[in-house]
Amino acid sequence: MADFYDILDVNKGATAAEIKKAYRKKAIQYHPDKNPGDAAAEENFKKAAEAYETLSDPQKKARYDQLGHQAYTSGGAGGFGGGAGGFDMDDIFSQFGDIFGGGGGGFSGFGGFGGSRGGQRRVKGKDLRIRVSLTLEEAANGVDKKVKVKRKKQAPGVTYKTCSTCNGSGQVTRIQNTILGRMQTAAPCNVCGGAGQTMDKKPAGADAQGMVASEETVTIQIPAGVESDMRLKVSGKGNDAPGNGVSGDLLVDIEVKPHAELQREGNNLHYDLYVSVPEAILGTSKEIQTVTGKVRIPVEAGIQSGKILRLRGKGMPSLNGYGTGDLLVHVNVWTPRSLTKDQKEFFESMMTDSNFEPAPEKGDKSFFEKVKDMFS
Repeated sequence: MADFYDILDVNKGATAAEIKKAYRKKAIQYHPDKNPGDAAAEENFKKAAEAYETLSDPQKKARYDQLGHQAYTSGGAGGFGGGAGGFDMDDIFSQFGDIFGGGGGGFSGFGGFGGSRGGQRRVKGKDLRIRVSLTLEEAANGVDKKVKVKRKKQAPGVTYKTCSTCNGSGQVTRIQNTILGRMQTAAPCNVCGGAGQTMDKKPAGADAQGMVASEETVTIQIPAGVESDMRLKVSGKGNDAPGNGVSGDLLVDIEVKPHAELQREGNNLHYDLYVSVPEAILGTSKEIQTVTGKVRIPVEAGIQSGKILRLRGKGMPSLNGYGTGDLLVHVNVWTPRSLTKDQKEFFESMMTDSNFEPAPEKGDKSFFEKVKDMFS
């Protein structure tokens, strides 16, 4: 699957100006007015808009570079914020009309393929933001969360009419004479706010834009492997826009709550296992916690404090689908702080036993070597 850089034919180090120029080239090549009835060209036109929508925004571009294409665009309605895959053609012309030179999406500024898209402009409603808290287990396995969202919706019975000031285009055009000649500029209509429509009939209880407050239960699809401070997007679940505008999005900020026993480090998890001196000497088995439930692991006889046991595949899944991290079990030999008289006499007798003298083998790693292995 081509990533956004391949779609626009630019490299990762491309400047904002180069990205804009590349998108403009693709938009002209696949514009519907130039390729009437060509479904493949329309699909490429949408893909180019999706790529530009992300790569033209520094924050979205940084997140895309960090996560990779598959992770950034995964999750459908719960996909990561920024993708334009849910845009229809009007969305694209509404948001990127300036690329085409004419505000409404026509190509008059480039020698023209006609201005068939230069009609009524569709505005977008306000995005809403919420924060969702997850347990580490939910973050590891993925979960559907149902949340109640207060959003503005068009009031039942509200009607709109074409704005008489901009004739439904959502923009007003001004022509000025300058030393360089006649210059044409376009700006959002100050009467309809760029919607192209004004309210005709206002129902009781509606605000100045014909909206009423509403509470709605929204299901958020959270993919496995998310981390704190990541943001998901549920398309169309923000505030409605007046008239024939498109609804805003619901932006979901993720917070993964600390776990009582497991510590996360990227896709790996850490667990502190405590064993008694007799258990360390004789060997035993211990039940430990993982994100998929409890498992029992063997503890070999003669195990040393500081030993790290690696349980492969028992960590966190990767968001981009490239495997699962490990669970690193840190063994700590628990030394009692007080002894009975008999116990004390026993260990005193062992102090002269050569078998109890520290004798690290060549293969035993130092603390610093173990830390290095953890990060390798």
